[in-house]
Amino acid sequence: MRASLRLVVLPAAAAFWSACASGQARPPTPLTDPFAATKTYLEEQVAAGAFPGGVLVVGHRGQVVRSQAFGRYGADDPRPVADSTVYDLASLTKVVGLTSAVMLLVADGRLALEDSVQHHVPAFAGTPDKAAVELRHLLLHSAGLPAWRPLHLETPDAAQARALAYATPLDTPAGLRYTYSDLGAILLTAVVERAAGSSLDALLADRLFEPLGMSRTRFRPPPAWTAFIAPTERDPWRGRVLRGEVHDENAARLDGVSGHAGLFSTAGDLARFAFWLLDAWHGRLPAGAAPWLPQDLVREFTRRQDAPAGSSRALGWDTPSDGSSAGHCLSPGSFGHTGFTGTSIWVDPERELVVILLTNRVHPTRENRAILRVRPAVADLVVRAVAGEAACPADR
Repeated sequence: MRASLRLVVLPAAAAFWSACASGQARPPTPLTDPFAATKTYLEEQVAAGAFPGGVLVVGHRGQVVRSQAFGRYGADDPRPVADSTVYDLASLTKVVGLTSAVMLLVADGRLALEDSVQHHVPAFAGTPDKAAVELRHLLLHSAGLPAWRPLHLETPDAAQARALAYATPLDTPAGLRYTYSDLGAILLTAVVERAAGSSLDALLADRLFEPLGMSRTRFRPPPAWTAFIAPTERDPWRGRVLRGEVHDENAARLDGVSGHAGLFSTAGDLARFAFWLLDAWHGRLPAGAAPWLPQDLVREFTRRQDAPAGSSRALGWDTPSDGSSAGHCLSPGSFGHTGFTGTSIWVDPERELVVILLTNRVHPTRENRAILRVRPAVADLVVRAVAGEAACPADR
């Protein structure tokens, strides 16, 4: 058991790579490096135009065993990406931020999965069927809400955007259909903020990011960070290349803070988060640790739930399925998520394995969809590197 969550091994990993740079230590040669194939593959994908660059971090049994930056910042910024480069996480916000906030509030006794959404957000009204929507439905994307609507075009400010999201009619009664819904995450953000009595960004900073030492994770990054943030799309709505501004238009209309998108972070910070979750999943969080979650709660949130047909969802999280970003070889009990900008995180509790891939594949345009084949390939390469070819045969 690690004595403190603040002592996850990222500082040790950083010291190792610093020693490499100074000549005091040498990284493994390609002949002995189990991640040689992963390194080559990512470099090939940069050359093929899948993304300008990115960072891969692999954690295994509580240690960072691989931290690899590859490629450049962007089309007009040829600087090489660094391990510390900040990325727009897009929908990873849903799990790193929003789902974690729900877990913390459930552990506090301030929320329950069976709570009526209307109890917390009375403005979620207009039709009788909304009374049946529970928090569990929002986490499972089975509330009956549409996937999306252009709040950024339909409303002039954050207050009216939220009001329109709450007023949106259901497409189907709750629990009947799986539809991945940003509107549901926006609604759940309101539930969290009212239960917590604070904004989502303040809650997460105080209860999660600061205790875990995630100093490069936040909504609305300050101007001082801009040079170290990977750019995203040349956005036609805003008329410029986005850098340090949230890529998601609806999150931008919500002033950059929402549970569906808006977080910026580094791969190293996300490794701290993933190690914390693994410790909680295995019941290793010491008494009095901050943040603390009970083991049974974390396991409930990260297991595949009984959900409508076509769903592979846990509560907030996703689980491996045919054709998913998890690849073919992560354990069935793994959980993870992706982000539209080219980000992903997968956690395999059985192997105590973490795979974090951050890219800016939407730069300069979201039409680049090569990330869909890259993510599962990287996951399989990582399993082979950590567990051996027998754990993930190349012909699988």
